[in-house]
Amino acid sequence: MIPWERLDEAKVPGSSETLELWRHDQEYSIRVDRWELMNSRQHGSEEALAELALEAISSVESPHVLTGGLGLGYTLRAALDHSNATSTHTVAELSGAVVDWCRKYFGELANHPLDDPRVRVYEGDVGKLMASRPGTFDAILLDVDNGPEGLTRDENGALYSVDGLRKSRAALRPGGVLGVWSASRDRGFTRKLEQAKFEVREEAVRARRTKGGRHTIWIARR
Repeated sequence: MIPWERLDEAKVPGSSETLELWRHDQEYSIRVDRWELMNSRQHGSEEALAELALEAISSVESPHVLTGGLGLGYTLRAALDHSNATSTHTVAELSGAVVDWCRKYFGELANHPLDDPRVRVYEGDVGKLMASRPGTFDAILLDVDNGPEGLTRDENGALYSVDGLRKSRAALRPGGVLGVWSASRDRGFTRKLEQAKFEVREEAVRARRTKGGRHTIWIARR
């Protein structure tokens, strides 16, 4: 049996927590203090997040898409694949180490999304980026942590608060769409989106496309 191998680790910016990158044969896992955040075996729902959001803005000629959280690169890759050649993609990743790992270790899993010339990398907090860019994005894809109720970092809670959602809405252009990924359902979060003046629909999608558990995606339009 091939054992798991820890490839690298890095401190979470502004925190005492430690991010770790693990590999088992061709399988990769990113963990925070040994708690798994994501695994390359399951990425169907992340791809669905991008597909559903980009479908909702298909009439926009040259969309600017913000992906909050690089992770293993699947959400960004799906956003690129469902966008035209004149689109612009900003990916916000808090940890520079994750950006480096994508380039060094697992970029090939999602066909090297950071090498696409449409991509701009912002190393920092996606909430701060949104607050500084009012009326900028046609779609925002929030694939941060494990969703509104699955937080491994308390600091991420602000993104999913009503105030945080209002800031997301302000960062969108009129008619823009906020897509939010979650490992589980959360009816209270649907109400928060409505309080932030979004038109909302909730989708249940497969974790692995054709099998596996269900994850939840919200598509919320400004």
